[in-house]
Amino acid sequence: MPLREIAGPAGRLEALLDEPMPPGAIGHDGRVSAGYPNGLRAAVVLAHPHTEYGGTMHTKAVYQTAKALSRIGCAVLRFNFRGAGASLGTFTNGPGEMDDFRAALDYMQGQYPGASLWAGGMSFGSFVALTVGAEDARVSTLIGLCPPLARYEFGPVERSTKAKFFIQGEFDELCFLKDMRAFYARAAEPKELVVIDGADHLFDGRTAEVADAIEDLLGDWQA
Repeated sequence: MPLREIAGPAGRLEALLDEPMPPGAIGHDGRVSAGYPNGLRAAVVLAHPHTEYGGTMHTKAVYQTAKALSRIGCAVLRFNFRGAGASLGTFTNGPGEMDDFRAALDYMQGQYPGASLWAGGMSFGSFVALTVGAEDARVSTLIGLCPPLARYEFGPVERSTKAKFFIQGEFDELCFLKDMRAFYARAAEPKELVVIDGADHLFDGRTAEVADAIEDLLGDWQA
């Protein structure tokens, strides 16, 4: 898969684009695609965990999420925030990364005009993606893996009436399950939550279960 470049507000952003897989296609991981009868379910922008703790678009759970979404007929853009990988700029712990995410949404809207736009991310990336996605009228669906609810402000996400899908590790040592359950109870409908049994923050050894959860949650979702 060739690298792509997005014109970000702080300079070039390094990215990868997974095209939607047709029904019956077999991916590099040996999984068979369910596809989508109309060719494209949605255009998705997917954000990675905290740059200063090693998060990139190649983080395993991000990779598995992108592949799962492509198997159900989505085009998925993974990209490195400013200061990660070969992306230009300096990490800002939120504001700049939100601008990067908006630039990625603009890119996907240009590549797939008229397609539904979904916003997703993991850990810090979920804070960025869900916050931007909740406020951007173009985005219809929000996907959050292990959101750091105790570390950042998720009020706009909690109040959003857009569809929200969450995946959480049972034993997440950074983003506690009790915090997710409390947040989920307050969050506006529609919403869904999957807890991966025995999983830690990075879903180490259980990223395939993250992929399964994505396909189960969103395989038949229309937005």
